[in-house]
Amino acid sequence: MNLKEIYANLLLEIGFNPNEINSLWLDLEKAYSKKSRYYHNVTHLEEMVFWFLKYKEQLQQPNEVLYSIFYHDYVYKVTRKDNELKSAEHAIALLKPNHQLNKELVFDLILATQLHQHNENEDNNWLIDFDLKILSKDWEDYKIYCQQIRKEYTIYPDFLYNPGRKKALAHFLENKNIYQTETFRSLFEDKARENIQKEIATL
Repeated sequence: MNLKEIYANLLLEIGFNPNEINSLWLDLEKAYSKKSRYYHNVTHLEEMVFWFLKYKEQLQQPNEVLYSIFYHDYVYKVTRKDNELKSAEHAIALLKPNHQLNKELVFDLILATQLHQHNENEDNNWLIDFDLKILSKDWEDYKIYCQQIRKEYTIYPDFLYNPGRKKALAHFLENKNIYQTETFRSLFEDKARENIQKEIATL
């Protein structure tokens, strides 16, 4: 998958000047390639774009969803509570009046990745599910994901990290569903719950 090519084609279609696309890509790549990013990095984007392409036909406004994927973790610092808000603000700031994209929807889409709750807008639900697909990986891959998240929170000792992680994971289990679309629920819900329960047992 050529992520840069997919990004460039999207921005061209939206109406960005071809001359500015390369510098925008380099800026995006730099943000997702910071040393502190063990999970929320370019690989995470690639996986989300993979699922986007697989289910693109299900989306009402695919360009908004794809643009939101690229920018949903643009700002990511474990000590902040407003990463999604800051990422959304940045994504919107790049859009000019002549760009063919629904700004309000992009803003809502990116914010939806904070709480991962069911939304009336089905595109939001698809984006949430793309973001949380990692939870239903095979156990060996899921363990790698756990290690990557732990490294991102390395500033916190276990006695602080473990209860916080447990609480976040328990929140997923308390919800009626982890996945918001019927498709992902039928395919991945059981595996995601099994993985989360196993991780909680290790903390």
